[in-house]
Amino acid sequence: MSDNRRSQVVTQGHQRSPNRAMLRATGFSDEDFTKPIIGLANGYSTITPCNMGINILAKRGETALRDAGAMPQMFGTITISDGISMGTEGMKYSLVSRDVIADSIETACNGQSMDGVMAIGGCDKNMPGAIIAIARMNIPAIFVYGGTIKPGHYKGQDLTVVSAFEAVGQFSAGKIDESELMAIERHACPGAGSCGGMFTANTMSSAIEAMGLSLPYSSTMAAEDEEKAESTEKSAFVLVEAVRKQILPSQILTRKAFENAISVIMAVGGSTNAVLHLLAIANTIGVELTIDDFETIRQRVPVICDLKPSGQYVATDLHQVGGIPLVMKMLLNHGLLHGDALTISGQTIAEVLAEVPDIPPANQDVIRPWDKPVYTEGHLAVLKGNLATEGAVAKISGVKNPQITGPARVFESEESCLDAILQGKINPGDVIIVRYEGPKGGPGMREMLAPTSAIIGAGLGDSVGLITDGRFSGGTYGLVVGHVAPEAAVGGPIALVEEGDSITIDARQKLLQLNVSEEELAKRQANWQPTAPRYTRGVLAKYAKLVSSSSLGAVTDLNL
Repeated sequence: MSDNRRSQVVTQGHQRSPNRAMLRATGFSDEDFTKPIIGLANGYSTITPCNMGINILAKRGETALRDAGAMPQMFGTITISDGISMGTEGMKYSLVSRDVIADSIETACNGQSMDGVMAIGGCDKNMPGAIIAIARMNIPAIFVYGGTIKPGHYKGQDLTVVSAFEAVGQFSAGKIDESELMAIERHACPGAGSCGGMFTANTMSSAIEAMGLSLPYSSTMAAEDEEKAESTEKSAFVLVEAVRKQILPSQILTRKAFENAISVIMAVGGSTNAVLHLLAIANTIGVELTIDDFETIRQRVPVICDLKPSGQYVATDLHQVGGIPLVMKMLLNHGLLHGDALTISGQTIAEVLAEVPDIPPANQDVIRPWDKPVYTEGHLAVLKGNLATEGAVAKISGVKNPQITGPARVFESEESCLDAILQGKINPGDVIIVRYEGPKGGPGMREMLAPTSAIIGAGLGDSVGLITDGRFSGGTYGLVVGHVAPEAAVGGPIALVEEGDSITIDARQKLLQLNVSEEELAKRQANWQPTAPRYTRGVLAKYAKLVSSSSLGAVTDLNL
């Protein structure tokens, strides 16, 4: 076993009876001491619908691991519901939870010298958190996605949680009444599973499948369907075989795997958060990946899936017409996927996709034919300029005019920005700045789903820009730019913007520009003073002290 883990637990256990005695109390018999010990990181909680069905999967996985000849050791890890905490102070803990999850899985697995790990998660940060831990430990591992929620239905329309956020904006703009608002809220989330569009959870599950650390088709299965439990069971057998063959994450999470993940994310119209998370995972495993690599791949990969938030369909629709394997097969056939990349099953990507059809089925438009894409280039653009010298990320799908120059409307927090939008104080042509919401400044880099949804709901989505050093929900769309780096809290240029300054967002030219002279900017920089830390004790204070720039993935263990 890798790192002599089994020798630490089993061989020492033969020599020192206390080791074996404690394991016997957990269910070990004499013959079990020769079996690999597999950690089962269970993300179950009733905090969020994303994770409330996971315990069923964990129990199925536990039984399957035993049947496959391993000794499963289940332990819990946390989650934060982005959708529930969105727009509150609690949202500052969301990105932080990614690192808490990674730390907890690493601590349990390494502390107990486990031979492998099956991680099961649902909400947004479960997935990158688990993969960061897997990258750190480099023991055989597989990820099991808890599954997507089925769409809600109201008046013949599919609903997701974003529908509820946008309805708030519509209500505030007088476009719907309170009864309509409440009806949308009541129907948006019908049961267990992660947010249904190609938002962050489904984006990251798709990326993990593309990288080879989860099974084919598993990333778009519905949480409540039997096939999700069956896939979990199969994952257990695949993992035990990987332990026997010592197929390690370092063999799977290569540069080619990351490029495959980015290509898939572009093809499906995935979340901006994927940029942050993939940079963090690459940093952990030691693969050279920069924010500029996303722009390079974007320019050669079309968007071929018509998925929410800017499109029509949800993840279960994608699953029904072929899922991520079909998307990957189309990319492979057009030279945009590395077929020789390894997967946890021991097969290459090309071998996994060998029997997958080459073209999407007829009589559907969830996955478009290659010659009729939704967009000819990817939708996640990396912008740079004097407002973001390290880069920023814009999601340009569904944007009618990817260029705007207008007066800056400056807000020091998400709450003050949302109040202005709901009170009708934002006008067409304005460029909103929301700052001190970055990794250090927030701290925690909150998502701006409430303001962006309110903008869409108010009918301003094509005429107003929004720039932030915070993040955006995977459910966000419109002319919005996030992850601005350096952030305001460290004196980045976004901290120097003043009300009324001319700002240019130009997705075509990949430009994010503050139209102020260099002399004036230098004067403002000289007069800038950092704000006092918002937290001085606890997890947010620790996070603010340790976290790196978003352009590096906002990791907390960089050069410690």
